Amino acid sequence: MKVIANNKIDTNLVELEIRVDGEDYKAALAKSYTKNAKNLNIPGFRKGKAPKAMILKMVGEEYFFDDAINTTYQAAYSDALDELNLEPVDKADVEMKEVTAEGYTFTAKVTVKPEVTLEGYKGLEVTKASIAVEDKEIEEEIGKMADKNSRLVDIDDRAAQDGDTANIDFEGFMDDVAFPGGTGKEYDLVLGAGQFIPGFEAQINGKTIGEEFDVNVNFPEEYHEESLKGKPAIFKVKLNSLKFKEVPEIDDEFAKDVSEFDTLELLKADIKEKMIEQKTKASDAQLENSLCEAAAAKMTAEIPQAMVDRKIEEKMQEFAHRLQSQGMQIEDYIKYTGADVATFRQNFAPQAEADVRVSLTLEKIVELEKIVVSAEEIEAEYEKASKAYNIEIEKVKTFVSEDNISESLKMNKAVDFIKENAVITEEAAKAE
Repeated sequence: MKVIANNKIDTNLVELEIRVDGEDYKAALAKSYTKNAKNLNIPGFRKGKAPKAMILKMVGEEYFFDDAINTTYQAAYSDALDELNLEPVDKADVEMKEVTAEGYTFTAKVTVKPEVTLEGYKGLEVTKASIAVEDKEIEEEIGKMADKNSRLVDIDDRAAQDGDTANIDFEGFMDDVAFPGGTGKEYDLVLGAGQFIPGFEAQINGKTIGEEFDVNVNFPEEYHEESLKGKPAIFKVKLNSLKFKEVPEIDDEFAKDVSEFDTLELLKADIKEKMIEQKTKASDAQLENSLCEAAAAKMTAEIPQAMVDRKIEEKMQEFAHRLQSQGMQIEDYIKYTGADVATFRQNFAPQAEADVRVSLTLEKIVELEKIVVSAEEIEAEYEKASKAYNIEIEKVKTFVSEDNISESLKMNKAVDFIKENAVITEEAAKAE
């Protein structure tokens, strides 16, 4: 491989001219001949048994060029990037210029990472959020625990009221005609929770078990089903049963039932400790984000749109995976929000560009401060991942390359460097 030309044709866009010849290309041609010649039918010879000279005369040597090119040009392109210390951020636009039995020449237009200038990233001034846990926060957490350990108890001596779980059958009608999706059997509805359209739940209050009645409502103007928007409807409803939530008394016995602690005070102390730990982590993360954003504001670069587009795509995929874990496809989610894919995708653009700026800033700090990572640190990171996911360390190494581990550690060290050289003040504690 030989780089014939390296021309900058636009901001962050270069055109390389690369020549491939010599032994590697000859070996690729020989391999292409072995692969393809056996499938050729040459008159007067059994399939694949004709002499090479006869095959070349019949089909021409050009017949074998494509495979030879396909097996060599990618390595030649990668070697050229390494030689010129270029880092592409998008696929190259490749064009073949000259192909012979002796070699070939091709051009590759590629967008590369921008040149970055960075000053003033030391001594950044930021304010760190104070850490405080109020009694009401602990009480709210205790309340959630009590709610999780509550039980539903049958009601048989009174009418329905807010807070009850009503089991109902219902069928919706519009102009005396049942409409699709308006029917349910033995549906559990928490009265007052706002699960159904406005006005529905309130009309169940005061009804008794076994009672059948009409519920008159108007669908909201912003309702997701176009044919029902703003329309009046009547639901035929039967109240099958009623239950209320019985919440356990919050005392020492409750603490014993829901935790390893013998008293409520010990449970509250544990909750407070965990809240402080959680808030500390959140405060540290926010501090690092603020520092990175402040450092990125000191960075100058003309960022290629390809870098932002790639980050947008990553964020779209992350969002899609979170939706899938909840049983929803991103296409359905976009449809429900009333947007189109292009508009929805663009919502990620501002944060994507900010993330790219931070990444470029940290990479520049790694370069300027000559930050390095040792083999021991990389191995320790592999061990940490092995324990975290309960996977043999050798398997982890097949999933994640040393280069990826090294780059991640360097970026973390760059963040630490910013933090160590920053002027950090802590704000006064305040109630949320």
